[in-house]
Amino acid sequence: MTARADLIIIGSGSTAFAAALRATGYGAKVIMFEKSVLGGTCINWGCIPSKTLIHAALFNHEAARGTRLGLGGEGAVRVPDPERLFKHRESVVAALRQERYLNVLDKMQGLELVKGTARFVDAQTVVCNGRSYRAERFLVAVGGNPRIPELSGLDRCDYLTSRSALLLRKLPASLVIIGGGVVAVELGQMYHRLGCRVTILEHGPRLLPAIEQELSAELESVLVKEGIEVVTNASFCSLDKPGDKSVVHVDKGDSRHEFTCERILLAVGTLPATAGIGLESAGVTVDRKGFIQVDEHMRTSVPGIWSAGDAVGRMMIATVGAREGVIAVDDMFNPGCGCRMDYLGVPMAIFTDPEVAMVGYSEEQARRADFDCMVNIMPVSAIPKAHVTTQTEGVIKMIAERTTGRLLGVHLVCHRGADMINEAALALRMKATVDDIAATLHVYPSIGEGLRLCAQGFRRDISRLSCCAE
Repeated sequence: MTARADLIIIGSGSTAFAAALRATGYGAKVIMFEKSVLGGTCINWGCIPSKTLIHAALFNHEAARGTRLGLGGEGAVRVPDPERLFKHRESVVAALRQERYLNVLDKMQGLELVKGTARFVDAQTVVCNGRSYRAERFLVAVGGNPRIPELSGLDRCDYLTSRSALLLRKLPASLVIIGGGVVAVELGQMYHRLGCRVTILEHGPRLLPAIEQELSAELESVLVKEGIEVVTNASFCSLDKPGDKSVVHVDKGDSRHEFTCERILLAVGTLPATAGIGLESAGVTVDRKGFIQVDEHMRTSVPGIWSAGDAVGRMMIATVGAREGVIAVDDMFNPGCGCRMDYLGVPMAIFTDPEVAMVGYSEEQARRADFDCMVNIMPVSAIPKAHVTTQTEGVIKMIAERTTGRLLGVHLVCHRGADMINEAALALRMKATVDDIAATLHVYPSIGEGLRLCAQGFRRDISRLSCCAE
């Protein structure tokens, strides 16, 4: 017998749940499929466990900062207790999975969860556990998996991915990270602060190649100052494990280098989990990496099938996936609503310390869009509160339209940057100008005042301003 629904969702992560909530609000009967753990990447082995451990590592680092300020004994040893630390990680994940997914599932009328792998047999049918399910609407929200590069000798090494690195029960003594993106800098700094010797190897000329160069350079300086070894322009030759330790052989310039470590972490991106779900049987178009091709309404190449989240390969963050899922459902059940995904207005952050955050156009994007731009870059050391906290590293970069002063983008690396960027996102949404931001009173002293100071810097020399000056 074939089961029927108004909407079938493949996946159960943040994207899928946001879509299911929206669809049941329309009165739809929804069937959701999940082959693994309810909640997907973010709650189980992504955002929540990583930020939990990053915050724990911050306590260790802050204790050392306090010692330098005269708090605590000199040379006090802070050795992490891995068992307690990882039990804490697991308790946070379990509590949020229960509260945000299992409890919501129990209360959601019109939603049925099926455990197992759903596969398309045609554009209106999937099969799972030997049973057929049909619907006029489908949302593919299967997420992604860490990419495993083809490196000679990798199969002989004890390597980690972004997923398994967050499920460890023992801290490695040393870690070599292959890749220089978000996962590399977040987990690299975290493990360094927990007492691990960390080396980051990046094939390109700098860390975080997708963000503004000024931010990347500032963050790299911070990481190196903390004691992390950063090697750029590294050409990977081979890997080996001749004994208890793994060895990464790298060419840099005309020299061959060897990096020995207890564990290797692969941090070279994400691939969509779209293989094996029958997309070819449904006629859905994917790119050469397997990412599902969608338009601004999240429609695939097949009428009646939408996709959202990491499977489409746009901005791979939980908030974006959730919004994409909502956009897709609105387009399904409210045809003609004109609902479109706007990536330009989405704020995002990288949870290093200091935090990296951005929203809107980059300088290059703005110029390519034919804006006559003006740019102001201000050191975080210009913010009085930064001196209070002793966290003066970083920069704030604002991009605005020259003729109107309208804010086009904000990019920063700064203590509490992930909080600050939300104000910038609202300013972009409201089409505010830099003069609007400059004239808005902020709490003094606060890190958030940095946005006002940077906006003032377009018209004034802020070095000549006294504290609290208008």
